[in-house]
Amino acid sequence: MGKVGIHSYNEEHIQRLAEAIPVCRILVNQVHVFGNGGFFNNGLWFTLSIGCGSWGGNSIDENLTYYHLINISKLVRVMPEVIPTDEELWGDYINKYGK
Repeated sequence: MGKVGIHSYNEEHIQRLAEAIPVCRILVNQVHVFGNGGFFNNGLWFTLSIGCGSWGGNSIDENLTYYHLINISKLVRVMPEVIPTDEELWGDYINKYGK
């Protein structure tokens, strides 16, 4: 599944849905025919092709745009390491469930 929608003003219901199902996009209180393809008021890129992520068998989990069709070369150099601690990465989870 790539996308799903919910029409609700109950934040608990919205959060529970977002945490329970494997999708890359949950539209809240939006018309899907317009919202999924991107719109001025929801931050999604405009597109006619929607990626569904690995859940839907796609390589992308966002709206397909020209950016996905451009080859970009990255010049990568060694830099000082920044290694986060377990607490920085998983702090909320560790506090809730322990290590």
